[in-house]
Amino acid sequence: MAAPLLHDDELRLPDEALVERLRAGDHEAFNELYQRYFKRIYAFVDRRMGNRADAEETVQEVFINVFSSIEGYRGEAPFGAWIFGVTRRTIAARFKKKRHPTVSLHEEGGETSTMDAASNWSDIPTPIESYECSERLHTIRRLVKHRLTDEQRQLFELHHLQERPIQEIARSLNKTENSVKSNLYRTRRILLSR
Repeated sequence: MAAPLLHDDELRLPDEALVERLRAGDHEAFNELYQRYFKRIYAFVDRRMGNRADAEETVQEVFINVFSSIEGYRGEAPFGAWIFGVTRRTIAARFKKKRHPTVSLHEEGGETSTMDAASNWSDIPTPIESYECSERLHTIRRLVKHRLTDEQRQLFELHHLQERPIQEIARSLNKTENSVKSNLYRTRRILLSR
């Protein structure tokens, strides 16, 4: 009688077993983890970096950080969650390291005062501010999609995006103003909870 065929998933070691092998010095375990996570990590980094060269460099840095900090993985959460945490911290560190562009205080055709240059800089977000804003927007979109009711989404859009007054919203939806206010309050709490 022939032995049953095993699928690849059945032969595949769990991430935690590969981590233990890696800690014991088995570099093939690292290669296996690299193969499992490379595409997902690259896609995640690429969406945030906006530049292929930076994305490739950052992904390599992520895996160097994973290798060098593997002892810090305690197994309290799935390995996938841990590696994406390392990825987020690596991206944030890269944004912090990026040098801010310098602007000459003397432009052709005249001089620009230090005050003019300083006022222009204050309007430009730093790379870390841009990254944090992007992450926050992603979280809010996910919350809007998965945690808000249709009514909450409608009220939020009418009041905060279309800037319609609560009185007008209540009248158009045949609700009391207090009902609209309390629903908007609950909606804001959901969106600001994370």
